[in-house]
Amino acid sequence: MTEKIILASGSPFRKAMLLAAGIDVEAVAPDVDERALEAPLQGSGASPEDVALVLAEAKATEVSERRPGALVLGCDQTLSLGDEVFHKPADMEGARRHLLALSGKTHQLNSAAVLVRDGEVLWRHVGIASLTMRKLNPAFIGRHLARVGAKALSSVGAYQIEGEGIQLFEKIEGDHFTIVGLPLLPLLAELRTLGAIDG
Repeated sequence: MTEKIILASGSPFRKAMLLAAGIDVEAVAPDVDERALEAPLQGSGASPEDVALVLAEAKATEVSERRPGALVLGCDQTLSLGDEVFHKPADMEGARRHLLALSGKTHQLNSAAVLVRDGEVLWRHVGIASLTMRKLNPAFIGRHLARVGAKALSSVGAYQIEGEGIQLFEKIEGDHFTIVGLPLLPLLAELRTLGAIDG
């Protein structure tokens, strides 16, 4: 007997990953202001991993209040380059600036997952991947963004490694699921421990 998981996210990628893994999942968009939640964390010494966890927990808790008894999964991902945390670019100029900043450097993707039932946090985890972008010249960045178009605006790094964005990298350390926004293997292990899925 498996339990339906409520995904506190509007991300089609996360829902597709869970469905592909055989999880009975329903997506419910959380009603949270991520930037307002993040503002007090800036300058507080909170790590990018902490920020991802706080946001994932806030999303799961908010949806959990609307879905009593349900097992709710909240997720969030931050991209960090040293102490700087990146957000999804607002426009193509923002995407260009992201790629220029990441060019030739190694950044971290921090993918948080939190399980909540009736407002109580049952489990939290952050998967971390390190990605080294090759040195990109500005003209190439312009051509790349022209090819991928608005897809560049759907991720924190202005790239999608599952598509043409893979061409931007010379080295990747970490699992694919963490990179695309959900540390799936630890999550599946916890769902088995909780008896929510067969195992």
